[in-house]
Amino acid sequence: MNNAVIHLDSVSKIYGKEEAEVRALDSVSISIERGDFVAIIGASGSGKSTMMNIIGCLDGATEGTYHLDGIDTGTLDEYQLAQIRNRKIGFVFQNFNLIPRTRAVDNVSMPLAYAGVHRKERRERALEVLDSVGLAARADHKPSQLSGGQQQRVAIARALVTNPVLLLADEPTGALDTKSSHEILDLFESLHANGRTIVMITHESDVAARANRVVRFQDGHIIEDHRLRDVNAHPLATAVPL
Repeated sequence: MNNAVIHLDSVSKIYGKEEAEVRALDSVSISIERGDFVAIIGASGSGKSTMMNIIGCLDGATEGTYHLDGIDTGTLDEYQLAQIRNRKIGFVFQNFNLIPRTRAVDNVSMPLAYAGVHRKERRERALEVLDSVGLAARADHKPSQLSGGQQQRVAIARALVTNPVLLLADEPTGALDTKSSHEILDLFESLHANGRTIVMITHESDVAARANRVVRFQDGHIIEDHRLRDVNAHPLATAVPL
Protein backbone atom coordinates (compact mmCIF):
# COMPACT_ATOMS: atom_id res chain seq x y z
CA MET A 1 0.00 0.00 0.00
CA ASN A 2 3.04 2.31 0.33
CA ASN A 3 2.91 3.49 -3.30
CA ALA A 4 -0.89 3.33 -3.61
CA VAL A 5 -2.84 6.50 -4.26
CA ILE A 6 -6.05 4.48 -3.86
CA HIS A 7 -6.51 1.53 -1.52
CA LEU A 8 -9.91 0.00 -0.82
CA ASP A 9 -10.18 -2.86 1.65
CA SER A 10 -13.44 -4.87 1.66
CA VAL A 11 -15.53 -1.80 0.79
CA SER A 12 -19.29 -2.19 0.55
CA LYS A 13 -21.98 0.37 -0.13
CA ILE A 14 -25.40 -0.75 1.07
CA TYR A 15 -28.76 0.91 0.48
CA GLY A 16 -31.94 -0.12 2.27
CA LYS A 17 -32.42 -2.80 4.93
CA GLU A 18 -33.37 -6.47 5.15
CA GLU A 19 -35.44 -7.52 2.12
CA ALA A 20 -34.99 -4.11 0.49
CA GLU A 21 -31.19 -4.19 0.92
CA VAL A 22 -29.14 -3.42 -2.19
CA ARG A 23 -25.37 -3.84 -2.24
CA ALA A 24 -24.20 -1.35 -4.84
CA LEU A 25 -20.65 -2.40 -3.93
CA ASP A 26 -19.99 -5.72 -2.24
CA SER A 27 -16.66 -6.23 -0.40
CA VAL A 28 -14.50 -4.59 -3.06
CA SER A 29 -10.74 -4.55 -2.49
CA ILE A 30 -8.36 -2.82 -4.89
CA SER A 31 -5.15 -0.78 -4.91
CA ILE A 32 -4.13 1.70 -7.61
CA GLU A 33 -0.48 2.68 -7.74
CA ARG A 34 0.88 6.18 -8.11
CA GLY A 35 1.36 7.01 -11.79
CA ASP A 36 -1.05 4.38 -13.14
CA PHE A 37 -3.83 4.95 -15.69
CA VAL A 38 -6.85 2.80 -14.80
CA ALA A 39 -10.22 2.46 -16.54
CA ILE A 40 -13.21 1.31 -14.51
CA ILE A 41 -15.79 -0.16 -16.85
CA GLY A 42 -19.23 -1.68 -16.49
CA ALA A 43 -22.84 -1.45 -17.60
CA SER A 44 -25.43 0.74 -15.90
CA GLY A 45 -26.05 -0.61 -12.40
CA SER A 46 -22.74 -2.45 -12.25
CA GLY A 47 -21.40 -0.40 -9.34
CA LYS A 48 -18.87 1.70 -11.26
CA SER A 49 -20.60 5.02 -10.45
CA THR A 50 -20.82 4.09 -6.77
CA MET A 51 -17.12 3.22 -6.92
CA MET A 52 -16.36 6.62 -8.46
CA ASN A 53 -18.32 8.42 -5.72
CA ILE A 54 -16.38 6.64 -2.99
CA ILE A 55 -13.00 7.15 -4.70
CA GLY A 56 -13.87 10.84 -5.14
CA CYS A 57 -14.89 11.21 -1.47
CA LEU A 58 -18.38 12.21 -2.65
CA ASP A 59 -19.89 9.34 -0.66
CA GLY A 60 -18.70 7.11 2.15
CA ALA A 61 -18.48 3.34 2.43
CA THR A 62 -21.00 1.43 4.55
CA GLU A 63 -18.37 -1.18 5.35
CA GLY A 64 -14.60 -1.44 4.85
CA THR A 65 -11.92 1.25 4.55
CA TYR A 66 -10.73 3.61 1.83
CA HIS A 67 -7.30 5.23 1.98
CA LEU A 68 -6.56 8.08 -0.43
CA ASP A 69 -2.87 8.99 -0.63
CA GLY A 70 -2.39 7.24 2.72
CA ILE A 71 -5.30 9.02 4.46
CA ASP A 72 -8.11 6.96 5.98
CA THR A 73 -11.10 8.86 4.56
CA GLY A 74 -13.49 7.15 6.97
CA THR A 75 -12.02 9.17 9.85
CA LEU A 76 -12.68 12.58 8.23
CA ASP A 77 -15.58 14.94 8.83
CA GLU A 78 -17.43 16.76 6.04
CA TYR A 79 -15.13 19.80 6.11
CA GLN A 80 -12.02 17.62 5.93
CA LEU A 81 -13.51 15.61 3.06
CA ALA A 82 -14.21 18.85 1.18
CA GLN A 83 -10.58 19.86 1.67
CA ILE A 84 -9.42 16.47 0.37
CA ARG A 85 -11.64 16.80 -2.71
CA ASN A 86 -10.30 20.27 -3.44
CA ARG A 87 -6.61 19.56 -2.90
CA LYS A 88 -6.02 15.91 -3.77
CA ILE A 89 -8.59 15.08 -6.48
CA GLY A 90 -9.10 16.69 -9.88
CA PHE A 91 -12.57 15.91 -11.26
CA VAL A 92 -13.44 15.74 -14.97
CA PHE A 93 -17.12 15.24 -15.82
CA GLN A 94 -18.95 14.15 -18.96
CA ASN A 95 -20.78 17.46 -19.36
CA PHE A 96 -17.79 19.65 -18.43
CA ASN A 97 -19.58 21.46 -15.54
CA LEU A 98 -18.17 24.85 -16.52
CA ILE A 99 -19.75 28.10 -15.30
CA PRO A 100 -21.50 29.41 -18.47
CA ARG A 101 -20.88 33.17 -18.24
CA THR A 102 -17.37 32.87 -16.88
CA ARG A 103 -14.15 33.03 -18.92
CA ALA A 104 -12.06 29.89 -19.32
CA VAL A 105 -9.24 31.28 -17.15
CA ASP A 106 -11.68 32.01 -14.32
CA ASN A 107 -13.32 28.59 -14.61
CA VAL A 108 -9.89 27.03 -14.29
CA SER A 109 -8.84 29.17 -11.33
CA MET A 110 -12.01 28.44 -9.31
CA PRO A 111 -10.53 25.58 -7.18
CA LEU A 112 -7.66 27.89 -6.22
CA ALA A 113 -10.13 30.51 -4.99
CA TYR A 114 -11.68 27.89 -2.70
CA ALA A 115 -8.16 27.06 -1.49
CA GLY A 116 -7.52 30.70 -0.58
CA VAL A 117 -4.86 31.40 -3.23
CA HIS A 118 -4.26 35.09 -4.03
CA ARG A 119 -6.02 36.41 -7.16
CA LYS A 120 -2.81 37.19 -9.11
CA GLU A 121 -1.34 33.75 -8.44
CA ARG A 122 -4.65 32.11 -9.34
CA ARG A 123 -4.61 33.74 -12.76
CA GLU A 124 -0.95 32.90 -13.39
CA ARG A 125 -1.44 29.26 -12.51
CA ALA A 126 -4.66 29.02 -14.52
CA LEU A 127 -2.98 30.50 -17.60
CA GLU A 128 -0.06 28.11 -17.22
CA VAL A 129 -2.25 25.03 -17.07
CA LEU A 130 -4.46 26.26 -19.94
CA ASP A 131 -1.31 26.58 -22.01
CA SER A 132 -0.36 23.01 -21.08
CA VAL A 133 -3.62 21.70 -22.57
CA GLY A 134 -3.26 23.85 -25.70
CA LEU A 135 -5.81 26.54 -24.88
CA ALA A 136 -3.73 29.59 -23.92
CA ALA A 137 -5.28 31.53 -26.82
CA ARG A 138 -8.80 30.79 -25.53
CA ALA A 139 -8.24 31.94 -21.94
CA ASP A 140 -10.72 34.83 -22.21
CA HIS A 141 -13.39 32.87 -24.07
CA LYS A 142 -16.60 31.78 -22.37
CA PRO A 143 -17.81 28.16 -22.66
CA SER A 144 -20.39 29.07 -25.31
CA GLN A 145 -17.53 30.31 -27.51
CA LEU A 146 -15.70 26.97 -27.31
CA SER A 147 -16.25 23.62 -28.99
CA GLY A 148 -17.09 20.56 -26.89
CA GLY A 149 -13.52 19.32 -27.08
CA GLN A 150 -12.19 22.73 -26.03
CA GLN A 151 -14.63 22.89 -23.12
CA GLN A 152 -13.40 19.50 -21.93
CA ARG A 153 -9.81 20.75 -22.14
CA VAL A 154 -10.80 23.68 -19.93
CA ALA A 155 -12.38 21.20 -17.51
CA ILE A 156 -9.18 19.12 -17.50
CA ALA A 157 -7.13 22.26 -16.88
CA ARG A 158 -9.40 23.09 -13.94
CA ALA A 159 -8.88 19.57 -12.60
CA LEU A 160 -5.09 19.96 -12.85
CA VAL A 161 -4.68 23.47 -11.44
CA THR A 162 -4.35 22.32 -7.81
CA ASN A 163 -1.77 19.68 -8.82
CA PRO A 164 -3.86 16.83 -7.37
CA VAL A 165 -2.58 13.33 -6.62
CA LEU A 166 -5.51 11.85 -8.56
CA LEU A 167 -7.29 12.80 -11.78
CA LEU A 168 -10.78 11.26 -11.67
CA ALA A 169 -12.66 11.34 -14.97
CA ASP A 170 -16.32 10.32 -15.29
CA GLU A 171 -17.18 9.39 -18.90
CA PRO A 172 -14.90 12.21 -20.15
CA THR A 173 -15.63 11.54 -23.84
CA GLY A 174 -19.36 10.83 -23.46
CA ALA A 175 -20.49 14.21 -24.83
CA LEU A 176 -17.88 14.48 -27.59
CA ASP A 177 -17.67 13.54 -31.26
CA THR A 178 -15.18 10.89 -32.39
CA LYS A 179 -12.39 13.30 -33.32
CA SER A 180 -12.64 15.26 -30.08
CA SER A 181 -12.83 12.02 -28.08
CA HIS A 182 -9.54 10.82 -29.54
CA GLU A 183 -7.92 14.18 -28.82
CA ILE A 184 -9.04 14.11 -25.18
CA LEU A 185 -7.80 10.52 -24.75
CA ASP A 186 -4.48 11.56 -26.31
CA LEU A 187 -4.30 14.33 -23.72
CA PHE A 188 -4.95 11.85 -20.90
CA GLU A 189 -2.15 9.67 -22.24
CA SER A 190 0.18 12.68 -22.25
CA LEU A 191 -0.78 13.52 -18.68
CA HIS A 192 -0.16 9.95 -17.65
CA ALA A 193 3.20 9.96 -19.44
CA ASN A 194 4.12 12.92 -17.26
CA GLY A 195 3.37 10.99 -14.08
CA ARG A 196 -0.32 11.68 -13.42
CA THR A 197 -2.43 9.05 -11.69
CA ILE A 198 -5.67 8.75 -13.65
CA VAL A 199 -8.86 6.80 -12.95
CA MET A 200 -11.38 6.96 -15.79
CA ILE A 201 -14.97 5.72 -15.50
CA THR A 202 -16.46 4.52 -18.79
CA HIS A 203 -18.88 2.05 -20.32
CA GLU A 204 -17.04 1.93 -23.65
CA SER A 205 -14.48 -0.82 -24.24
CA ASP A 206 -12.52 1.16 -26.86
CA VAL A 207 -12.14 4.07 -24.45
CA ALA A 208 -11.08 1.74 -21.63
CA ALA A 209 -8.46 0.20 -23.92
CA ARG A 210 -6.54 3.49 -23.88
CA ALA A 211 -5.76 2.95 -20.19
CA ASN A 212 -2.99 0.73 -18.80
CA ARG A 213 -5.31 -1.30 -16.59
CA VAL A 214 -8.98 -2.20 -17.03
CA VAL A 215 -11.14 -3.06 -14.02
CA ARG A 216 -14.58 -4.40 -14.93
CA PHE A 217 -17.56 -4.23 -12.56
CA GLN A 218 -20.73 -6.29 -12.51
CA ASP A 219 -23.39 -6.39 -9.78
CA GLY A 220 -21.18 -4.56 -7.31
CA HIS A 221 -18.20 -6.89 -7.78
CA ILE A 222 -14.93 -6.69 -9.68
CA ILE A 223 -15.21 -9.51 -12.21
CA GLU A 224 -12.06 -8.68 -14.20
CA ASP A 225 -8.85 -6.79 -13.45
CA HIS A 226 -6.64 -6.83 -16.53
CA ARG A 227 -3.35 -5.02 -16.98
CA LEU A 228 -2.73 -3.99 -20.61
CA ARG A 229 0.58 -2.18 -20.02
CA ASP A 230 2.98 -1.59 -17.16
CA VAL A 231 2.13 1.21 -14.72
CA ASN A 232 4.50 3.71 -16.33
CA ALA A 233 4.14 2.54 -19.93
CA HIS A 234 2.34 4.75 -22.44
CA PRO A 235 1.68 4.40 -26.17
CA LEU A 236 2.55 7.97 -27.10
CA ALA A 237 5.98 8.48 -28.65
CA THR A 238 6.36 11.88 -26.98
CA ALA A 239 4.73 13.45 -23.99
CA VAL A 240 3.29 16.94 -23.74
CA PRO A 241 5.32 18.95 -21.19
CA LEU A 242 3.23 19.85 -18.15
